[in-house]
Amino acid sequence: MPKKVRELKKALLKAGFTWSPGKGSHTRWRHELLPDHPLTISGKDSDDARLYLEKEVELRLRLLKERES
Repeated sequence: MPKKVRELKKALLKAGFTWSPGKGSHTRWRHELLPDHPLTISGKDSDDARLYLEKEVELRLRLLKERES
């Protein structure tokens, strides 16, 4: 079962990412340790997240963990 968009946003916030609003339902996510890897998430919080989006969030969290260690 796919995760909800709100779950992905919650994981990013917990990891220290900041967001800025975009057009429509888009939000732009950045982290100071990953300036070259911004992420755009689209969709309402209650929408099912697309598989590619789940993978992108996992990648950003993994990159952040590697940079912090």
